[in-house]
Amino acid sequence: MAVRICPWMDGISQEARDGGVMHTLISFPRRAWERGILQNSYTAKETLMAREGSLEAPTRHPLGQDTAEFWDEENLFTELERVFDICHGCRRCVSLCGSFPTLLDLVDESGTFEVDGVDKKDYWKVVDDCFLCDLCYLTKCPYVPPHEWNVDFPHLMLRAKAFKFKQGNTKLRDKLITSTDALGKFASIPVITQTVNAVNNNGVTRSILDKTLGIHPDALLPKYDSRTLLKRDKKRTPAGIKTEATETTTGKVALFATCYGNYNEPQIGEDLIKVFEHNKIQIQLVQNTQCCGMPKLELGDLDAVTKAKDANIKILAKLVDEGWDIVTPVPSCTLMFKQELPLMFPDDVDVINVQQAMFDPFEYLMLRNKANKLNTEFKQSLGKISYHVACHQRVQRIGMKTRDMLNLIPDTEVLPIERCSGHDGTYTFKSEFHDTAMKICKPVVNKVKQHESDVYTSDCAMAGHHIEAGLADGSKPIHPISLIRKAYDI
Repeated sequence: MAVRICPWMDGISQEARDGGVMHTLISFPRRAWERGILQNSYTAKETLMAREGSLEAPTRHPLGQDTAEFWDEENLFTELERVFDICHGCRRCVSLCGSFPTLLDLVDESGTFEVDGVDKKDYWKVVDDCFLCDLCYLTKCPYVPPHEWNVDFPHLMLRAKAFKFKQGNTKLRDKLITSTDALGKFASIPVITQTVNAVNNNGVTRSILDKTLGIHPDALLPKYDSRTLLKRDKKRTPAGIKTEATETTTGKVALFATCYGNYNEPQIGEDLIKVFEHNKIQIQLVQNTQCCGMPKLELGDLDAVTKAKDANIKILAKLVDEGWDIVTPVPSCTLMFKQELPLMFPDDVDVINVQQAMFDPFEYLMLRNKANKLNTEFKQSLGKISYHVACHQRVQRIGMKTRDMLNLIPDTEVLPIERCSGHDGTYTFKSEFHDTAMKICKPVVNKVKQHESDVYTSDCAMAGHHIEAGLADGSKPIHPISLIRKAYDI
């Protein structure tokens, strides 16, 4: 079989028969080839070895925020153009989020119908539409490393966001709504809580917020609770549990509350504690922590991420050294410690130790089940459940452990929905992005309607409420851990 290079085929790999000889046609995005972007990246031998897609497990390189190249504007825009050209030639990710339709519309409406016809100032429209769900990297892109084209679209967008933030081009609104710790501490003050919740649910004040801050008047804002998880837990008497370790778990869990779990829905954390204690797992609530840093990461404020890391890792690493495993009730926060911080600080031993001790709650429970340490005596069935699989849980690559545990409950049917909800913590709150966020959520909402389920749920509580907003029928989501507590009847 002969190998021929066909740079004009815009990313379509195929085989062709010519004079009785089968040729493998290796293709590249045309404009990138013509301008030498790809020619300069590969030797002739490497080019001949290029392939369409990969069957190898995706891997990721360190973010590299400490290098001069990371912050170099010319280098950044060269890489943006290279990756955008590959995306233009592929177009597989168009259904995932707003970034890809925005990019492809810019290309298709340009004078050349190619990336080189797009004004580089418009690159920021693509960057702003990315909310780092990571699904393009995980589920769609055939060119992620170890493929030689080395496309990591989410982390390139993160790099661009960081550059933009460093240049001082970030809105005050975005700095404010990503300061989740500060907002939570203020809004959970008993005298303040009712006022904040009332303002967030008043049409007049929401119209003012839209005009002054750019918070969409129809966005469902999270409620605050003056009885935070930390306050509630002070009244808890820890169960007297004899710790039983397994090959993969210590049987001792430190719960990192998270901003949302502490200030907005502390009931989720209470239910998690009850479920873990019911399964003979010793559990404590970690004290004196800060936000995990994910909201600031998505903003591009890497200095704030570093400060949060320095505060949290010191506390968590000590707990790990003392034999505690760690869980959080929010997939994004779990992912922050499992993936993003290790990629930012790959040489920090404490960061890596915390990464290796960090678990999704249902991942942990199902590991206990594998060792026959899970209580499977459920008292109540849950009927039919529409289960939205959160993006940042999927990116952890642990499988559908929540579904697996719910399936252990008798007379319970779990119907997974593997689509992004479009919430992204703060994306749906923004006036300019809310309609796009609701559009992304629509397929999920439609699935819930088609299922005619008894309940709908998501490991990401905010995604659950975004689905609630899309349904607009008065129904409310119930978190999976709360469903498990209900099934145990505890």
